[in-house]
Amino acid sequence: MPEGSAADFAGTADGLVDYLLGLEPEEATALGDHRFDAEISDLDLRSRDATVRRLRDEREKLTAFPQSDLGREARVDLEMLTQRIDQLIFDYEELCEPAWNPLVYNPGDGLLPLLSQATIPLEDRARGLIGRLRHLPGVVALARRQLQSPPPPHLEVARLQHGGVNSLLRDHVSELSQRLPSRSLRSELESATERALEAWADFGAFLETLEPGPTDSFRLGQERFASKLRLTLHSHMTPADVVGQATHRLDELTDELGSVASMILPATPAMTATDRIRAALAQVSEDRPDDVNLLDEARSALRQVAELVAHSGLFTPPQGEYDVEVMPPFMRGGASVMCLPAGPFEEGARSKVYIAPPDAGGPPDESDSYYRELNRSMMVLLMAHEGVPGHVLQLDRARQPDGPTRARQALWSGTFVEGWASHAERIVVELAASDPALRSQELKMKIRCAINAMLDASVHAGEMGKREALDLMTRSGFQESAQAEEKWRRACITSTQLSTYFVGYVELERLFERFAPIRSYDPFLSHGSPPPELLSTLLV
Repeated sequence: MPEGSAADFAGTADGLVDYLLGLEPEEATALGDHRFDAEISDLDLRSRDATVRRLRDEREKLTAFPQSDLGREARVDLEMLTQRIDQLIFDYEELCEPAWNPLVYNPGDGLLPLLSQATIPLEDRARGLIGRLRHLPGVVALARRQLQSPPPPHLEVARLQHGGVNSLLRDHVSELSQRLPSRSLRSELESATERALEAWADFGAFLETLEPGPTDSFRLGQERFASKLRLTLHSHMTPADVVGQATHRLDELTDELGSVASMILPATPAMTATDRIRAALAQVSEDRPDDVNLLDEARSALRQVAELVAHSGLFTPPQGEYDVEVMPPFMRGGASVMCLPAGPFEEGARSKVYIAPPDAGGPPDESDSYYRELNRSMMVLLMAHEGVPGHVLQLDRARQPDGPTRARQALWSGTFVEGWASHAERIVVELAASDPALRSQELKMKIRCAINAMLDASVHAGEMGKREALDLMTRSGFQESAQAEEKWRRACITSTQLSTYFVGYVELERLFERFAPIRSYDPFLSHGSPPPELLSTLLV
């Protein structure tokens, strides 16, 4: 490689990052790059061949740099960029989601950062909103032309989220519009919003007329699932490896949970081990929030874990601010709690931890089941996972990773991010010390983590049906029925993401064992969010 090639690689890599951000403008906005705020992703299937050709050309440029001549940090950037290109090519050529998935047409993710982050001038945010809203009629027309026979779960969630987008447009965009000092800009935004609402109403009517595809049409099949899993995980673990290790871990964790249950409820001759676990978990679930205090309980739990972490000496506390808020309706239908982190390219942005109430209008027993699962001890672990020391802290540290390019600011590995957040739960339990209720919920979460991986493969590469899945979650996973129903829906509309928690936890567990005892986790968090397999090459 000629002299100066390291600098050449950095230039090539950063140029590719720019291209990828322009390819997915909504993701660029979420990351804090506002150059593309008025643009949207191209969902037209007719343009995909040209995009794939460009991606293959970019991949060739990367592979022209011999890894042996690059430093360790640069090699990780190269590998992550190559992996991202391969993922996109797979998505475009194999999945072709705009042809069958109505969820890709939901504009909410592209609008929310412009509404919720106040890091750029109000007028600039309004211009971004105007641009994206003006695209919406064309997006709906495209959906009408391309969408055919969506899988039933995807269609169900799209219908569920439709009203949430209406609320976002009608209430949140209108509220921002009222604060604009420029009358002409306000008029532009109001006009764009009105046309967007009309288009979105048309999309809702279209969703009602769409005939769903076959019942099992959401499954990827063995070959496509294995290919996508390899690209998602960046791991040597095959689907069979994941399921085998998850099944083994499930048995171990259930035995551990039985021991903890004995600390909560004394053993009696009439009780089987499973009965005692269920009774202990039921006792813990009696201490739970409700519709009135849900948000206050979540905020209180996050303050509690943040104080534990701050006094532990194991971490540098997050530098950025963060909030706990009710999940916008357009985001619901998958997970009950999630983190929307501050963008790494944006100074002053605030991370958001969102928590969803139970479905409005549902029967009282479903709401009660929801809150039994979301009891106060579980809330502590969810805030550890989504907040501190989980996603909020880890992604705050990932904003300025060691490395010669911007690749690790723009890209992250779900295997690392979710694996780390799962370890965050364990760390908080260890810091809390001798709290059997908290420990019972942590083990329940780890059991859920293993079952998630089993579901992922069994649903998309196998023939597992809803009844079998619910039975696995409620019997072997000790989950409440409301949570199990939600997870079944999520397993159907996602693929490979549910495996990242378990695989990430297992691979980070092995990595941490190499460096035990750990007096600070900061060295593990200073390299962005690369896959654990690549992170191990950066730690000496």
